[in-house]
Amino acid sequence: MFDYLDYVREKNLPHIWCSGCGDGIVLKSLIRSLKKLGIPKDEAVLVSGIGCSSRTPGYIDINTLHTTHGRAIAFATGVKLASPRLHVIVVTGDGDATAIGGNHYIHGARRNIDLTVLLYNNFIYGMTGGQVSPTTPRGKFASTAPFGNLEPSFNIAGLAQAAGASFVALGDVYHVQQLDKLIAAAIQKKGFSVVEILSPCPTAYGRRNKLANPVDLMNWLKDNVVTKDKLEKMGDDERAGKIPSGVLWDVEKPEFTAEYDKLIERLKADKPAKG
Repeated sequence: MFDYLDYVREKNLPHIWCSGCGDGIVLKSLIRSLKKLGIPKDEAVLVSGIGCSSRTPGYIDINTLHTTHGRAIAFATGVKLASPRLHVIVVTGDGDATAIGGNHYIHGARRNIDLTVLLYNNFIYGMTGGQVSPTTPRGKFASTAPFGNLEPSFNIAGLAQAAGASFVALGDVYHVQQLDKLIAAAIQKKGFSVVEILSPCPTAYGRRNKLANPVDLMNWLKDNVVTKDKLEKMGDDERAGKIPSGVLWDVEKPEFTAEYDKLIERLKADKPAKG
């Protein structure tokens, strides 16, 4: 066991997350993954936008960049291009990444640039008032859907895969040992890697949907998030409503910064010598 405080900015504690929020669990999972991989603090960068998840950089003692709403992947792209040796990790939320930041999410995956995106999904805009987000399930309640949400929700993992990501996984804050492995695998993968992380929000989502008790939300994750392999063995009745977890997509394909470096070298070779 190691001391988490070695990776925490103690002066910023206590944190602002609500009781029962899963974001602190993700923070510790990320710290364990960095420690396991032996990544020096000065070789990791954590980039965020705006939202509950995006407060994470304030508490972790590595290089951090807290940016504007929906733009975390755009800023992270600049960091990676400027210094490809760095491990650049984005923490973002379902609203931050797939609503205002949707195009950056899609094009980051399309480029297959070497970023690790940890996308906390709590099914709602938690920090800004409990509005419907792109992942709020149909029929669930929010401050902007007092009679139930009419819209279907995004398939976050499927969207990343379809757009061109090289690694896509889904985990949750109940099955935390699995989450540690998924985050570590995503960091090690060369290319655009996404880990969708289901994290409960008892305050904005839970209390509007009869799940205000954090234990109830954790039990919901326990009962409904099932490994992909286990899910494939279930019958149709058992499979209904279950969410597949684990590595959902893992392929090898050209990575953007490596291809960019090749272009630079080719242009240097083609450049005529000065007479």
